[in-house]
Amino acid sequence: MTKAFFIDTSLCMACRGCQVACKQWHDLPAEKTTNRGSYQNPPDLSFDTYKVVRMTEVVENGRLRWLFFPEQCRHCLEAPCLEAAGDPSAIYRDAATGAIIYTAETRQLDADAIIEACPYNVPRKAADGTLAKCDFCIDRVHNGLEPACVKTCPAGAMHFGDRDFILAMANKRLAEVKKDYPKAGLIDADEVSVIYLTLYEPASYYENAMAALRRPATMTRQMALRKMVSPLRRMISAFDG
Repeated sequence: MTKAFFIDTSLCMACRGCQVACKQWHDLPAEKTTNRGSYQNPPDLSFDTYKVVRMTEVVENGRLRWLFFPEQCRHCLEAPCLEAAGDPSAIYRDAATGAIIYTAETRQLDADAIIEACPYNVPRKAADGTLAKCDFCIDRVHNGLEPACVKTCPAGAMHFGDRDFILAMANKRLAEVKKDYPKAGLIDADEVSVIYLTLYEPASYYENAMAALRRPATMTRQMALRKMVSPLRRMISAFDG
């Protein structure tokens, strides 16, 4: 059974413990930043930052509210970046968890095309074109441990487990919060392995969020051809079997 995250933004208090834990576990360097008038730091994902807690001030029903959104790769069930790459030595799906894993071989790919294919604008590239993003803490998970961010979260906003269990948990929590927050919802729960619960419209959580959350993936010619050929291959395989 594949694995999934459930991130309940209603409980997130932006302590950024998940950011620190991610940096520490992956031995990623800190980034030099400047004061931009926001507590959000660093300002965005990067080759050296797989997770960032986005912080936005909004006015909802006449009240000022802080909205927090721990951004990371969604590990899509049908990942456009995987389709765009077409190279299992560079980008592959881990059979045990469903995680989408990038390797050093991504430096051989068209990095900009891979980034453009992502509907959530997540992958980031190094100077040599190598791509990086959240890797599900795949080494921890394969050894029976939770991802570092989940293990660290003091607010209980992050959960990890078998997909069916996580979906049931997310839907139960959604039913609870909808009593007080009718706009609450789960973001793309049927399409991704990292499921977010938000109390308001996703666009409220940070500037241009809807563009990042629902930007249609660019289908390259190679992706289109593979989508046409894959069903035929499955039919042939079933017939041969």
